[in-house]
Amino acid sequence: MREGPDIARIASLVGDPARANMLNALMGGTALTASELALEAGVSLPTASSHLSKLMEGGLLTLASQGRHRYYGLAGPQVAGMIEAITGVAEAVGPKRVRPGPRDGAMRVARVCYDHLAGEQAVAMLDCFVEKEILLRDDKEIRLGPSAASHFAAIGIDVDAKPRRPVCRACLDWSVRRSHLAGTLGAAILDKILAEKWARREKDSRAVIFSPPGKQAFEKVFLG
Repeated sequence: MREGPDIARIASLVGDPARANMLNALMGGTALTASELALEAGVSLPTASSHLSKLMEGGLLTLASQGRHRYYGLAGPQVAGMIEAITGVAEAVGPKRVRPGPRDGAMRVARVCYDHLAGEQAVAMLDCFVEKEILLRDDKEIRLGPSAASHFAAIGIDVDAKPRRPVCRACLDWSVRRSHLAGTLGAAILDKILAEKWARREKDSRAVIFSPPGKQAFEKVFLG
């Protein structure tokens, strides 16, 4: 037996179609019940419970109780990043399940990736930050530039806090196949977009829909 991480075990957990659908449903950052995840996976509640137990044992999910309800969520940004990266590989080389319609187009433009913005708008935003040296990119690593703290403070985002997870992290975007911004800064930017009502979450979807004035405001603040 070889030493090191057991990739096959994680791959087998993610590779089951029902479990993959559950994990993808949780990429929107909202915790869901077993019944809701059973619907997403297209399986019965007992079957869903069995799948959820395996995902919990594998360390891919967390469970929180509130009253009589139990809510499942992804175990953290690392798990979300793995799902996004796998989706990118599937998009690039795997067979595609075609579901035509405007929702697909909206997902490519802007969507939630766990707790941060993904899609064409998010990739363009990271490119702009790097071009202006607000953020510095060294291979796959992203870090704050000298002007980052003052730049983000001017728009109401504090990057001086000492979070337990990275402030900046590159997350491979499955639709654009280039990186967008994750980490606590990526999450704070998405929070601001929604708080300012520049965009809204589409119901039952990860898509983020910008209003025309909201799109202009977003582009002025983050792409200008």
